[in-house]
Amino acid sequence: MTDVVIVGGGPTGLLLAGELRLGGADVLVLEAAEGGERRTRSLGLRGLNDRTTQLLRLRGLTEPLAETQAALFGQFAAAGGHDQVDVLVQMLKSGRARGHFGGLPLVDDAPPSGAAAHFVVRQHLLEEILADWATGLGTRIRSGCRVVDVVDEGTAVRAVLEDGEQVRAAYLVGCDGGRSTVRKRAGIDFPGTPATMTGRTAVAELSDPLTSSVHGPNGLLNVSMVPGEIATIEFDGGPGQRDAPVTAEEMQASIRRVSGIDAVITKFEVGIRYSDNTRQAETYRKGRVLLAGDAAHVHSPIGGQGLNLGLQDAANLGWKLALVARGLAAESLLDTYTAERHPVGRRVLRNTRAQVALMRPGPQVAALREVLGEVLAIPAAKRHFVELVNGHDIDYAPDSAHPAVGRFVPPLELVGADPLPVLLRDGRAVLLDLAGSPRLGSAVNGHGDRVRVVGARCPSHDEFTALLVRPDGYVAWATSEDDPAGLPEALAQIDNTLST
Repeated sequence: MTDVVIVGGGPTGLLLAGELRLGGADVLVLEAAEGGERRTRSLGLRGLNDRTTQLLRLRGLTEPLAETQAALFGQFAAAGGHDQVDVLVQMLKSGRARGHFGGLPLVDDAPPSGAAAHFVVRQHLLEEILADWATGLGTRIRSGCRVVDVVDEGTAVRAVLEDGEQVRAAYLVGCDGGRSTVRKRAGIDFPGTPATMTGRTAVAELSDPLTSSVHGPNGLLNVSMVPGEIATIEFDGGPGQRDAPVTAEEMQASIRRVSGIDAVITKFEVGIRYSDNTRQAETYRKGRVLLAGDAAHVHSPIGGQGLNLGLQDAANLGWKLALVARGLAAESLLDTYTAERHPVGRRVLRNTRAQVALMRPGPQVAALREVLGEVLAIPAAKRHFVELVNGHDIDYAPDSAHPAVGRFVPPLELVGADPLPVLLRDGRAVLLDLAGSPRLGSAVNGHGDRVRVVGARCPSHDEFTALLVRPDGYVAWATSEDDPAGLPEALAQIDNTLST
């Protein structure tokens, strides 16, 4: 019997698979689509924000991402003639791009030094990077395997495939998208609000050039961000026929409504449609079934936060589920997954709803956008929105006595040890002893196979004498004293060890 079956081999499922393998769990990914079908999910660009980039750096994945992004920039340069793309590329290269809020750009006037904080990639190329990493760790991936039923047997869970095959595992995670079969079969409610807009993206050519408009009188038109692609958004109450293929006639009609010009599509390859249907699972775990990514939450793609939210779900869940599946931690550790990630998802749903409101046509919204643009010129306000859309405001322990606990570990320039991303690369927690305290080692007794103790100095952060960093990069315990008070409790909480 497999430790964990993951239903869905998109970015969230693939990152989760690698995280589970780092934790020593046996993993099988069941993906319904074949390679050609998966490429249609790659229309448009996918942005990886600050927090996601920091997470992926912990696993050594930013190097192949940088190569992929450089190749993409080369394609943009070869296409030529796109001022909007040129500006985006230059901001990304300089580290100034921080996303946008409802189409209002968030640009950092004082970009950080070092590696770029953002990446933009095609989804299928991101999936290739994650699949290579996960399979290199021993993940098994089966394509063309559509799961039609999930049965929680109490002591195990069973995935039933379309051809009748059944696969049993100790746990099953649904990463199978907004229409998740896993969520439905597990009986997890998915409340929220229905669609109010229809977005369409197509690979197509027009007889005459058009100008992009982020906030036009009839919706949004984008014809330049990705050469060869055209995108529209109309606030028409949502798509009527979700499953019908997008046709050239449908796309042409949408372009004409949004632009007010009798545009003609001369070549049409493929198109997709989407909406702002916004929902969140009431819980991310029911028995031996868990949810991550779009299976747990869906919302408008405006702002590009969905992919990042799913990847961060995977990073949070992976090390916890690996410990539980291997019998090294109590099952109650899995309850912290919903407790930590559900509020983060709820906050993203709130801000994406706000961004949709800012995109609606009309003079009142236009005035609101002008006012918000003035607000974003205030440094503190801009910083708030940058933190909001980049996950900087995530705090898993808001009531902690130490301000660092529950937050992502700050950049630490360690002297006498490898950089922290290297120390965390194998998926184990790290206890950093920054003051040479002889009292820390004994506190780790019983946790040594899951926590590495590292001695180092950190002149740039003398507010810490020691801190415990979880496998996903978040601080579980910190102190400014030569005293390990609270460390045993933090260690017990981080892996919920059966013996404690």
